[in-house]
Parts: sequence; structure tokens; C-alpha cells
Amino acid sequence: MTDSRIPTVRLDDDGPEVGVQGLGCMGMSFGYGPSDADAARATLERALELGVTLYDTADAYGAGDNERFLAPFFRAHRDEVVIATKFALSIPPDEPTKRIIRNDPPYIRRAVEASLSRLDVDVIDLYYMHRRDVNVPIEETVAVMADLVREGKVKHLGLSEVTGDELRAARAVHPIAAVQSEWSLFSRDIEAGVVPAARDLGVALVPYSPLGRGFLTGAFADADRDLTAGDFRRRQPRFTGDNAAANAALLEPVRTVAEARGATPGQIALAWAQQRARVHGLPVVPIPGTRKPARVTENTGATRIVLTEEELSLLEPIAGKVAGDRYADMTFTSAGRE
Repeated sequence: MTDSRIPTVRLDDDGPEVGVQGLGCMGMSFGYGPSDADAARATLERALELGVTLYDTADAYGAGDNERFLAPFFRAHRDEVVIATKFALSIPPDEPTKRIIRNDPPYIRRAVEASLSRLDVDVIDLYYMHRRDVNVPIEETVAVMADLVREGKVKHLGLSEVTGDELRAARAVHPIAAVQSEWSLFSRDIEAGVVPAARDLGVALVPYSPLGRGFLTGAFADADRDLTAGDFRRRQPRFTGDNAAANAALLEPVRTVAEARGATPGQIALAWAQQRARVHGLPVVPIPGTRKPARVTENTGATRIVLTEEELSLLEPIAGKVAGDRYADMTFTSAGRE
């Protein structure tokens, strides 16, 4: 495959234009065990060379460490990148491993100022509500976010893990550029309500974990056995015990398609995610995460693979056979509220 820049797409009618594949930056500072900072910085630069312009972080990733880590790269390339960050997962000072979902207006205002400071920017390009606090009307939350746009602190709004009805309610208050939800060959619950709502409203979908947190690439087969003690995937039901063994067996069709294509399993999984744009008729910008420059080159190569109907049919049954939920507690996901 040629080593060229990826195409671009606009997130919504008035949203930013970005590369059709973004980069999830969480693992550079948080969640997946030790990280090599030099390799991570090289990964950011390589991604930009290949046309990746949407960089995704959140204030909760390492209690702000990820935003701080990314700040020098963003300063050096401010006019070339679209910065996406999030609020809503409050971390108690005395319980650093705990997360409390907050959508109340005072918290949002403190969160945006803190992110602007850590990122060392004057404005955030895409600001997401990371998770939904059901005790705060979503209209109230989005109204405050809309104020941030009017005040010039944020350019575009996004929501993560919302239901179709919540998206419609939010869109009635202010334009929403993107919805970020887990979407992959292993996780397709959003297709029931969220995707149709986004299509109807002209909102882009930004799939996180399109590689099934690495499981779809074959990078690991059992989290307890293969991953370090600090890796949060060891707490996700589908990657441990009997679930992991059952799910590993589901990868055979992915490997079959990959071998026939001369591609990697990860590229086939990403090509499937990219092709959701054509299947469902809306902009789709997956944000696979990696900390290695070579992996970014591999991932962006997937944007040039168009799967045939026969290949799509072979992959279609996988999600329905997956054992175990995405999280141990699904109440804070859209699937837990649909």
C-alpha cells in the first residue's frame, strides 16, 4: 500500500474538517500500562504526516497528565490539528482511582478552564461531555456548553455515550458536531438508536476503541495472562477468563479476510469501522489509539481498504457472539440507558 495522506471529512455541516481517521491519545499517559514518552511523541508527529488531524484526549486521562503531555505538540502544530477533550469524570483528590460523573454547570466551567490551562491553548476545538449524569437534564448541560462556544472558549460541541433520545434533546439546544461511542466488530449496540439519530441530525460518529482495545488485532488473548497489572483492560469482562477464550475464537473470520487481502487483522477491523460511513450514511471518524509510529502507519492504511459484500457478510455475525459486556458497569453507557 502507498504511504500517502488520508482523505478528510467534515464532522457536520458547520463542524471542523478532519482526517477520516483520528488518534486516541489516552494510552500515551493512562490506562494501558507503562508508556515510552519519546515513542509517543514520535507517534503524534507520524500521525500528522499521514493526515491525522483529530487528536482525542480527556481531563480524566491520568488526572490531566494526558492533556499536559500533548500540549507541546499542539503548540507546535496549532493550525494543523483539531483538539478534542472532555469533561464529566471528576476525580476525588483522596481517591485517585475513583470517577464521579458530573454534568452540573459550575463543574463544567471549572473543567473547561482547567483543560485550557493544561493544554495551553485559548480555545478547544471539540469539547465533549464524557459521560452522562442522569440527575442533570441534558438540556441544562448543553446550554452551559453552548455558553462556552459563545464565550470563545470552545468551537464545537460533542457528546460521548449518549442515547439517541439524549442526542435529539441536546441537538434541540445547540448543534452537536460529533457523538463519541464505542463501535467496532465487537461492539455494535449503538446501531439500534444512536446511529439513526446521528444520521437524521447530521451528526458525525467518532468510534472509540474501534480495535476492541487491541483485542481485534490479536495483540493479546487473555488480559489476566498477557497484560501488566496496571492495565485497565484486566477489569473488562470480555477480555478475561472464559469470555476471553470464547472471544478469541471469534477472530478467525478477521484473520481470514486479512490474509486474503495481504493486510493485518487490525486493518480489517478498522476498514470495517471506516466503512460504517457508507453503510449508515453519516460521517465516521474512528480514533484508534496507539503509542507506536509504525502502528499509525498501519492503521491509516486501513482507510484505503474497501471491503466487499462477501467480506462484510463474513464479519457480520461476530458482534452477536461476543461474550461479556464492554464494562463491568454498563449503567454509564448509552446501551445501559437505551
